[in-house]
Amino acid sequence: AVFSSDEVIRKRLLIDGDGAGDDRRINLLVKSFIKWCNSGSQEEGYFQYQRMLSTLSQCEFSMGKTLLVYDMNLREMENYEKIYKDIENSIAAAHEKISECKKQILQAKRIRKNRQEYDALAKVIQHHPDRHETLKQLEALGKELQHLSHIKENVEDKLELRRKQFHVLLSTIHELQQTLENDEKLSEAEESQETQMETETKQ
Repeated sequence: AVFSSDEVIRKRLLIDGDGAGDDRRINLLVKSFIKWCNSGSQEEGYFQYQRMLSTLSQCEFSMGKTLLVYDMNLREMENYEKIYKDIENSIAAAHEKISECKKQILQAKRIRKNRQEYDALAKVIQHHPDRHETLKQLEALGKELQHLSHIKENVEDKLELRRKQFHVLLSTIHELQQTLENDEKLSEAEESQETQMETETKQ
């Protein structure tokens, strides 16, 4: 039967655990131990003894490497969790700012409505005979209108800034997700390449 490369790799991984050659090393160690027990001469026994030490060193190195990779993955997971929490906090803060801006807009609309009422009132006041007092009131209303106009402009500028900041935040989240996906694909490709290299080395 003809097997594809994926099927061969899958079967070897099932036989060899995570593909690090542990199963082969253990088998080699057992064979060396049996040969050492059955060695006829001191020289042969010493050779098998050194071979067992070498195999044990390889196993210890492989185990240490696996532990380092495991610790690195744990640190990466903790870092990713922190990044996710920071993003969630930033999104929550952005929502709060947007909510505050909406309140300010409602306040500006109420102020505008009051300004319109002030305009209507000013028209009524103009019909009063006391022109000096009317001019003073109109001047005060003009200053109030100018102040309210500045408030409205500031509120609109803040709202536009928050919209831009929220857009940048969403773009950053999208880029981070794309980076994580690329990292996962790269890690899978590297693991596949390492497995293929070890397979070719064994052959």
